[in-house]
Amino acid sequence: MSESPKKARGLGRGLSALLGDETKAPAPKKAAAEPPAVEETPAAPKANRHVAIDLLHPNAAQPRRVYDDEALQALSDSIAQQGVLQPLLVRPHPNQTGHFEIVAGERRWRAAQQAKLSELPVVVKDLDDRATLEMALVENIQREDLLPLEEAEGYRRLVEEFGHAQSEVAKAVGKSRSHVANMLRLLGLPEQIKRLLAEGALSAGHARALVGVDNAASIAETAVSEGWSVREVERRAKQPMPSGGARPPGSTKGGSKDADTQALENDLSLALGLKVVLDHRGAGGQMTLHYSSLDQLDDLVSRLRGSDGL
Repeated sequence: MSESPKKARGLGRGLSALLGDETKAPAPKKAAAEPPAVEETPAAPKANRHVAIDLLHPNAAQPRRVYDDEALQALSDSIAQQGVLQPLLVRPHPNQTGHFEIVAGERRWRAAQQAKLSELPVVVKDLDDRATLEMALVENIQREDLLPLEEAEGYRRLVEEFGHAQSEVAKAVGKSRSHVANMLRLLGLPEQIKRLLAEGALSAGHARALVGVDNAASIAETAVSEGWSVREVERRAKQPMPSGGARPPGSTKGGSKDADTQALENDLSLALGLKVVLDHRGAGGQMTLHYSSLDQLDDLVSRLRGSDGL
């Protein structure tokens, strides 16, 4: 990256870390509870202004590229009935005076256009390009309809580009640390399996069971055609390969790593949130841990010292 390395700042509570100062004033009481629209939250921050919809522009660096038409229409119908209950987070547009760039809330903006609204509630913040992209990533990951590989890619960028530890990312998006580690493992799958995962033919659970397995693509294709459960895929992944000397999946080319060792590597990788490689030789051997940032190394050291526990 072109930026000089900096110590990663905390992600806090995700988007609420940026919107928190807008929620201090108590909300006015209503005569009756208003049912929330799709994607709205009961503790929506208070907008500090309304902006004409044609003065709002999507962020060119927005990591989300695909929007489900049916879900967008449902949100549009809800907005047409109830309005936008949660304001968009925007910043002054870097190139157009008087205009604004959307940091979080592009789906609401698109749905509001379909609902033919003329203006939208917004919270305006002065954010640089780095903070804008970071918050867009956090918002996208927090969405429930995100595809597994999109979610995994979001975690990867927060860890590698922004230098956040996996535990920090997990806290920001409201997930467990093991969930973040599991999703990151999906990025190491063969392209054939990624395609099946993107198409919805395989679940994230199926795909995780195939990480590091030599004949993973073959197992995946059969799992799809025969409708195997996650448990069945896990069982098949640990079985010896049917040909070539019955070399177990996940073994080295020399055949020195059996299925049990591979399974142990996977379990340790899940527990530590790092890639673990075991080189078992008779009664001894060595274990190699791979980390991609100093934050990950610091986190590992503190856990090994017993402050966190494994």
